[in-house]
Amino acid sequence: MVAVVLGAVLGGLLVAPALRGLVVRYAVPEDTPWCTRCPGCERELRGLRPGGRCPGCRERLGPGAWQVEAVTVAVAAAALSATDPADAVLLLWAAGPGVVLGFTDARVRRLPYPLSWALAAGLAVLLVVLELAAGRPGVLLRCLLVALAAAALFELPGWFGLMGAGDTVLALGLGALLGRYGWSAAFTGLFAASVLAGLWALALAAAALARRRSVRGLDLPMGPFLLLGTLVAVLLR
Repeated sequence: MVAVVLGAVLGGLLVAPALRGLVVRYAVPEDTPWCTRCPGCERELRGLRPGGRCPGCRERLGPGAWQVEAVTVAVAAAALSATDPADAVLLLWAAGPGVVLGFTDARVRRLPYPLSWALAAGLAVLLVVLELAAGRPGVLLRCLLVALAAAALFELPGWFGLMGAGDTVLALGLGALLGRYGWSAAFTGLFAASVLAGLWALALAAAALARRRSVRGLDLPMGPFLLLGTLVAVLLR
C-alpha cells in the first residue's frame, strides 16, 4: 500500500503540469480556438505549476491551485490499487485524458473530440492487445456490443439537445472498457454515474434554494460522473 501511494503521488505530480496545461487549452467555449497562449502575456502554454498561474504574467489560468494535482494523484492511486495488472494499465491510460475531460466538462460543459477520441482509441488498442494475449478474443465482441449500447444510450438524448456529442464518444470508449468485465459491470458503471450525477444535481439545487435562486436551467456536466462511475465499476467488479 505504501508503494502504491508513493507511486501515485510521484507519477501524479509528474504528469499533472501537462494535464493542467491541457485543461487550459481545451476548456474554452464552443466555436472558440483552443487556448495555446496566455491571454495576458501571449506566453505559450505547455505545462503549468500547481498554483495555476501563468509563469510569465502570473495570471490565474484554469482550475484552482492543486485541484488537478489532487485529482490526478487520487485517480492514479485508485488505478494502481487494482489487483490485476491489466486493469491497472487500462485505468492508467483512461486517467490521463479522463482527468482533462472531467475538468473541461465541469468548466465549460464540453468534451473535446481530440481527447474523447484519444481515450476511446487508446482503450480499444489496449483491449485488443490484452485480450488476444490472454487468449480471450471472444471478450472483444462483448466490449464492442457494450460500447455501441452505451453510445446509443447517450446518442438518443443528444437528438433532443439533452446530451452533447462528446458524451456519446466518451460513453463509447468507457463502454468498451466496461464490456471487458461483463454486462453487469456496464450496468453498475452507468448506474453509479447516474446516482452520482443525481446527488450532485440535488446538492446544486439545495445550494441554489439556500441562496434564494432559481433552480431552473441548472446545467449538469455528465462527463465527470461517467468517468467516476466507470472507475467505481472496475474497482468493485
